[in-house]
Amino acid sequence: MPGPRDQVDQGVQEKPLRLATLPRRRLLALGGAAVATALAPVAAAAPVSAAPPRTDPFTLGVASGDPLPGGVVLWTRLAPEPFAPTGGLGFVSRPVRWQVAEDAGFTRVVRSGTATARAEYGHSVHVDVRGLRPGRVYWYRFRCGGHLSPVGRTRTAPAADATVRSLRFAVTSCQSYTDGFFTAWRHLAAEDLDLVFFLGDYMYEGAVNSTGGDRADTGLRLPEIFQLATDTLDLYRLRYALYRTDPDLRAAHAAFPWVPTWDDHEVQDNYAAGVPRFDISAEDFLVQRANAYRAYWENQPLRRPRQPAGAGMPLYRRLRFGDLATAHVLDTRQYRSDQACGDGVKPDCPDRHDPARSLLGADQRGWLLDGMGRSGTRWNILAQQIIMTELLYSGRFDMDKWDGYPVDRQAVLDTAARVPGTVVLTGDIHFNYAADLRADFRQPGTPAVGVELIGTSISSAGDGSDTTPALDRQRKDNPHVLFANAQRGYVRCELTPDALRADYRVVPYVTRRGAPITTRASFTSDRDRPGLAPA
Repeated sequence: MPGPRDQVDQGVQEKPLRLATLPRRRLLALGGAAVATALAPVAAAAPVSAAPPRTDPFTLGVASGDPLPGGVVLWTRLAPEPFAPTGGLGFVSRPVRWQVAEDAGFTRVVRSGTATARAEYGHSVHVDVRGLRPGRVYWYRFRCGGHLSPVGRTRTAPAADATVRSLRFAVTSCQSYTDGFFTAWRHLAAEDLDLVFFLGDYMYEGAVNSTGGDRADTGLRLPEIFQLATDTLDLYRLRYALYRTDPDLRAAHAAFPWVPTWDDHEVQDNYAAGVPRFDISAEDFLVQRANAYRAYWENQPLRRPRQPAGAGMPLYRRLRFGDLATAHVLDTRQYRSDQACGDGVKPDCPDRHDPARSLLGADQRGWLLDGMGRSGTRWNILAQQIIMTELLYSGRFDMDKWDGYPVDRQAVLDTAARVPGTVVLTGDIHFNYAADLRADFRQPGTPAVGVELIGTSISSAGDGSDTTPALDRQRKDNPHVLFANAQRGYVRCELTPDALRADYRVVPYVTRRGAPITTRASFTSDRDRPGLAPA
């Protein structure tokens, strides 16, 4: 059992998957060879070869993530030929040396070892380094044969009982490779940050037939993943390989530790637990989801306890940063009830208010509410996927967002009203919003109980614009929304014991290279009197 100093990175490793079986989408009874395939253990381990790859195997870069006071996860994936089957390495595992140093020149190496890039896991490497000093910057690298990886920079979390004066982080999400360049990542890599929260839609399951803009054509052509019960693992792996070949994304991964979570496109747009968007059988969808979850874990800096088991993957978890902040990283896809009222943007209906429906699932909801109340830190950060604030669309609600699950939302907001310092970080929607969270959104004069920072996409939906008529209408219909913007970029944040500052960093275009970065708007909020104000 974890001790008092290990109250971080705790999720639901032992909890089974619970499938939603609501009538909107046709579901068949579970059973048959497809589900057996989805839930079967992986194939026998591949043999390990010490023969070095003939060309550079580190084409997909390096990454680190989920920092603890004494450790961090290091990641790489060997792929000398990223778009070839098995990355050009065959079904043979490879030994990989790793080093962690106190300096970029590696004259003071403090930890080192050998890991195995297992073929059955896409030749990915996850090293859970422990025994490091809290709150320190480190550099790391890998070696395979005569090939040396790029150098990554990471940082451990402060000690759980440390007095922390500042935490700097970015809010990021949604990077469609075919919609434009990842220029925002290049600018983000030059920021002064402690970590990056990535809040979903790391890649997209749609067809890849062209690269978009003036990107160099890779020659990769991939079908949309939505009705395939076999071979989906390779299709997901190829998408991650495509994204990881982007130099700006690799630079951002190498610059800071990341705390990632998924949304829907890592599997299938708008899915809900075991309910697919498309009219396919539950058996086939669980195969697809199992492969998607496995490819996700292979390509993210996550610890081995997060590794998927069959069709489920225990992703929600908690990280602590001294006495300043606790980050509760949520999963709003795997356990949700099916969307209410027929899904989409719809008028209100009784199903939306059914207390039996849940966005988080009973276990995760209890874990979150208890964790918020017991965190013992100045701030509670909810790092999650979909917009929590009420956002009316001419009197209608988007049933895929928290608006479609008001019972769960009310439980979170009621807890925030009792526990000062709630900051919700959100992705998904491809717009920038800044909003005050209220226990009752129909009472605009009541005090805010927390704030929500909704970040735009890195590239998804193309260039965007500063504003649109729809955003102007939303501002009028939703007085708790203080800012709305439709450009691309990220949100740069700083927490101190008493205040939050958020800078909305945007680029004017993504469909061609070289976009500059500017700060479109800035807001502050006091911990004890929450509510966003222009900075």
